[in-house]
Amino acid sequence: MALFKQDPNKVGWEESEFPILCETCLGDNPYLRMTKQSQAKECKVCTRPFTVFRWCPGVGMRFKKTEVCQTCAKVKNVCQTCLLDLEYGLPVQVRDTALGLEDNAPRSDVNKEYFAQNMDAHFQDTENEQGSGGFGKAESAGREMLKRLQRKEPYYKRNRQHICSFYVKGNCTRGAECPYRHEMPQEGELKNQNIKDRYYGTNDPVARNILTGARAGNAGKQFSPPDDKTITSLFVTGITEVVSEQDLRGFFYAFGEIKSVVVVHKSKCAFVNFATRGGAELAFEKAGGGVNIQGVLLRVSWAKPRPVGARSEQKGEASSSPTQVLDALQSGPPPPPGSNRSNFAYPSQDPTYQGSTSKHR
Repeated sequence: MALFKQDPNKVGWEESEFPILCETCLGDNPYLRMTKQSQAKECKVCTRPFTVFRWCPGVGMRFKKTEVCQTCAKVKNVCQTCLLDLEYGLPVQVRDTALGLEDNAPRSDVNKEYFAQNMDAHFQDTENEQGSGGFGKAESAGREMLKRLQRKEPYYKRNRQHICSFYVKGNCTRGAECPYRHEMPQEGELKNQNIKDRYYGTNDPVARNILTGARAGNAGKQFSPPDDKTITSLFVTGITEVVSEQDLRGFFYAFGEIKSVVVVHKSKCAFVNFATRGGAELAFEKAGGGVNIQGVLLRVSWAKPRPVGARSEQKGEASSSPTQVLDALQSGPPPPPGSNRSNFAYPSQDPTYQGSTSKHR
């Protein structure tokens, strides 16, 4: 009778009952259905098989799944899907830079396997499941910086559907029934991101933008006036029911003539449209680092440039798109109370947005 030696690596393959996720990736639906596949894929960091969970965060959102194993997630204290820090919701590079932590995770395949096995044993022997181990010794100044940069609430726009590749080409025939987003992808370094760079905290373009803005004192984002001189609108986030349109007018009117103010409490945001570019620049110069109105801390940024329409629209074809809805919001009063505001689109401030397009229908 032949005897086979049991593979010690296979014994350590992950078997979990629930993933390690942040509130944003879980979504706002309190009743969530997940599919679970044991050892269905390999971890994108340590390449070991792990339990894959897949779910839909909510209506109109794309399906999401875990990307790394729980051991790697515990080592960096990150979400298994978005790889953002669980405590602050920021990229690993931003957190490590603020707290002065060093990345000692190995890069080679052999060392990663050995390191993962040791960390598995460590997590089983101790009650500390955060894995970083250095947060308690971090300087208070670094923690205060992270508190200023972090989002106070989940940002569910990160779960939106991908951009429709057929719309980008100008030949999508589904119209309003298309499950993908009808808008043009953004260009720039944020379009191409690497999951390993985000995990290890090296060469992460999102973290680089956040750190650049933090050094400039702009509340964590690099807010520079857009090149398009026709943009005279500011985008305000953090709006609550306490803050009204009159409160925003009363604060911003001192910087210049206001054309209109659009407040959408459902999305917790607002547009302040100035009549001149000079008024908008002066208002942002004074309030770009954050402003307190009615005891609520609001973040102020420039409104996004209006993207160029699909090729079919450039040829003169009539088309109803979120871009047109955004134009209406920035240039005029809000829709009547009886209208459906759930279909409205607003400028995205999602630091993890990659501008990817859907390749499969």
